[in-house]
Amino acid sequence: MAATMASSAGGLLAMLNESHPVLKLHALSNLNAYVDYFWPEISTSVTIMRSSDTRESLYEDEGFDQRQLAALLVSKVFYYLGELNDSLSYALGAGPLFDVSEDSDYVHTLLAKAIDEYASLKCKAAESNDEAAKVDPRLEAIVERMLDKCILDGRYQQAIGMAVECRRLDKLEEAITRSDNVHGTLSYCINVSHSFVNRREYRREVLHLLVKVFQKLPSPDYLSICQCLMFLGEPEGVANILEKLLRSENKDDALLAFQIAFDLVENEHQAFLLNVRDHIPNPKSQPSQPVQPVSSQMDSAQSENDVRMEEETHSSNQHPTEVDPNEAIYAERLAKIKGILSGETSIQLTLQFLYSHNKSDLLILKTIKQSVEMRNSVCHSATIYANAIMHAGTTVDTFLRDNLDWLSRATNWAKFSATAGLGVIHRGHLQQGRSLMAPYLPQGGAGGGGSPYSEGGALYALGLIHANHGEGIKQFLRDSLRNTNVEFIQHGACLGLGLAALGTADEDIYDDIKSVLYVDSAVAGEAAGISMGLLMVGTASEKASEMLAYAHETQHEKIIRGLALGIALTVYGREEEADTLIEQMTRDQDPILRYGGMYALALAYRGTANNKAIRQLLHFAVSDVSDDVRRTAVLALGFVLYSEPEQTPRIVSLLSESYNPHVRYGAALAVGISCAGTGMSEAISLLEPLTSDVVDFVRQGALIAMAMVMVQINEASDSRVGTFRRQLEKIILDKHEDTMSKMGAILASGILDAGGRNVTIRLLSKTKHDKITAVVGLAVFSQFWYWYPLIYFISLSFSPTAFIGLNYDLKVPKFEFLSHAKPSLFEYPRPTTVPAATSAVKLPTAVLSTSAKAKARAKKEAEQKALAEKSHSSDSAASSTGKGKSSSEKEGDSMQVDNTTEKKAEPEPSFELLTNPARVVPAQEKFIKFLEESRYVPVKLAPSGFVLLRDLHPNEPETLSLTDTPSSTASPAGGGSSTGQQGSASAMAVDEEPQPPQPFEYST
Repeated sequence: MAATMASSAGGLLAMLNESHPVLKLHALSNLNAYVDYFWPEISTSVTIMRSSDTRESLYEDEGFDQRQLAALLVSKVFYYLGELNDSLSYALGAGPLFDVSEDSDYVHTLLAKAIDEYASLKCKAAESNDEAAKVDPRLEAIVERMLDKCILDGRYQQAIGMAVECRRLDKLEEAITRSDNVHGTLSYCINVSHSFVNRREYRREVLHLLVKVFQKLPSPDYLSICQCLMFLGEPEGVANILEKLLRSENKDDALLAFQIAFDLVENEHQAFLLNVRDHIPNPKSQPSQPVQPVSSQMDSAQSENDVRMEEETHSSNQHPTEVDPNEAIYAERLAKIKGILSGETSIQLTLQFLYSHNKSDLLILKTIKQSVEMRNSVCHSATIYANAIMHAGTTVDTFLRDNLDWLSRATNWAKFSATAGLGVIHRGHLQQGRSLMAPYLPQGGAGGGGSPYSEGGALYALGLIHANHGEGIKQFLRDSLRNTNVEFIQHGACLGLGLAALGTADEDIYDDIKSVLYVDSAVAGEAAGISMGLLMVGTASEKASEMLAYAHETQHEKIIRGLALGIALTVYGREEEADTLIEQMTRDQDPILRYGGMYALALAYRGTANNKAIRQLLHFAVSDVSDDVRRTAVLALGFVLYSEPEQTPRIVSLLSESYNPHVRYGAALAVGISCAGTGMSEAISLLEPLTSDVVDFVRQGALIAMAMVMVQINEASDSRVGTFRRQLEKIILDKHEDTMSKMGAILASGILDAGGRNVTIRLLSKTKHDKITAVVGLAVFSQFWYWYPLIYFISLSFSPTAFIGLNYDLKVPKFEFLSHAKPSLFEYPRPTTVPAATSAVKLPTAVLSTSAKAKARAKKEAEQKALAEKSHSSDSAASSTGKGKSSSEKEGDSMQVDNTTEKKAEPEPSFELLTNPARVVPAQEKFIKFLEESRYVPVKLAPSGFVLLRDLHPNEPETLSLTDTPSSTASPAGGGSSTGQQGSASAMAVDEEPQPPQPFEYST
């Protein structure tokens, strides 16, 4: 009642001046209770900012035993005055009286302020490497009390978020270990560390802790551990886990090891995978048997053939051998996992899938070819690029075979590009890549006699075929580079070597490429600069300063541009470690090096959505004097934001309306890169107006970006896809359209139907790691502004939209699973049809009213006459054969029913059964379900990609898919002759018109 009756705090404030401590305590207690109502009066009765303030003096009075209560009151007054810093300072002085569990705005606001303050202090201490920096122990106590309260209340995700932000790894570990679902909490923690931890070094500390916690669990999640170890760059740890699983007697552990290997391969980190492969120990070698001379040839059973040979000798010789059966099983499993880690298994399976499921529409290419003028070399080349992209990885080169005369008109660099296109079409054809390209490759020391452009293109093609898996071809490319002084061949060999040895940081290859750079040839030097970057991608080595020094020395713009991109590639993913180099490049007076600085920012902070990087890029996008730099700064936003694609259209929306066409072009490609394959509505809405921009190159960029966003999206999902396809066709057929936008439309047609309509552009793997090859591929692809042959780099970013289930033998068994969505939503686009021959339009004939009436009268009379005749004949038929009538009536009835049902559209089923291997597009993944009664159970519930299957009925025979290989029909693709293989090649083409019948004589 007293609380309601009080109308003023004046009396209580007067009591504070009393000398007796009991009166002071009474006044403070009551003021604390009423401060929510009387804070204006309390604050104005004494000048708050004066240190002689009564309450402050009470707090500062060492002899006063209720100092903490005084501090709490002052804190609340400052809170209401909006002075949060002062409020927090006195709240810290209140000690335990500041109750973190109190549910009030005051406590919530100050807790948020305390956590922000503490996190900021810890972050500054870490950045200055001063870990011993003083943090107020009272502030630390409040944060600790809050963390403990969250853990006690079971709000583990809140505790994890605060612990990560405040850099309290001890509390993070406590929150994880005490949670009721440790595996789920760890997964959440991994996501938090990738999404919200900005500094790379700190993220590594968090992941180290997570690995430690994972390994303490009774049943560790090896899939997650290995992903963490990959990020930490610890191949030994991964190799130890894989060895442990492979040596297990349980077959399921071996399946898990294979699944881990496939997941690691998806991240495309070649150097790391090869390190893991080399760290897995070989089987323990057995003492050689004198009875068996065969054993001397065995190389400690490193391959499956060796194991088979071992078993054969064992059975053929009656003498018991000392081969440990466990070691034999381990050797067999080791051979399989080495095949997976080297990338050969996944590449072979992908190749077979793309070949068998190819649904590319040759009629689109035919239309493009017919509409392009022969004199227009840009559109001629664009058609060749579009064909290569459309058939990427399918090995189907029917279009090239059928149009050899048209193809032969390509000259000089167009010939280089045409030959290199075969590399995209046959990407992943590791076994026969070299034989496919043999007719075009430089012929030893004899000079070959072929066109140097074709020879350079062939070496580039070999790099594209073996991209990121170049162990088998590196030496040949090095020899080709050393044995030529022709700059066109050097150009192709440098690009090929960079692709094949991507990220391996091989010093010998680097020296070979450097020697080409120092020749100072503009053409070869540009490729050498890019190639050095590809080779050293992500190493942040001191080679970057060497490259930067040469870029300042040379006079060739092309070499400087190649080196600028190469330097940017070396700092890939290094985040704050790259800041010094980025600062150096972005402050350079040469605009080409500043342009390289934009790429360095983009690649160093790829997929991090880092605020500092975004702020820098936006600054350069609006302030740099060079249009090239401004365009690239906006484009670079796409790389920084691809992990949060929904942010990009919002961030670049104003830039897309800029007066500067270069900025608009950059905005279009930024959206294309970050939203690639998502079909995001906001992205399409932003790009639509740009496709009809007044400037030709902006239209080109917008068309390419739109195709990147819409890849693997069909018209049923978004009607704008159909509109866009028709727009492309209109642009291509329009003879008055600018060459630039026509080229964009042709390339967009290729990207929309890329890889036989079975691939999408994916920059993140399913475990949310960046796919190095894909990001690097798109970064170099965006250079096509200066150099068209780099368009082929887009093929590096293609990921098959496939679910491929594998058994223990890494074969593809047939089994069904469910797509719980309407089939039309995710079906292939319908093949285009040949437009009907346009006949002369028949004009309507004028009809007089009198003649119309006469015709109607005659028609009515004829109908009545026919009806009378029909009834007469049916009566006579009834009297002769009753049965015949009924059967014919039934037949007629049934036919009528058929007709009516044909007219009536059947309702579309709400689900679809897919058969392994199946096309599963990204938007479809959430609808994928596995059937309960299925014979196969996935080791890991994944809706797409390579998934290992546990066989519940291992003794029953299996039906396998993907047993055919494209090698036999596709192997002569590189040859010069086309006549012999046309039949087999056309069999591979889909939606081809049927052949006319053989000539024959008609006789009666």
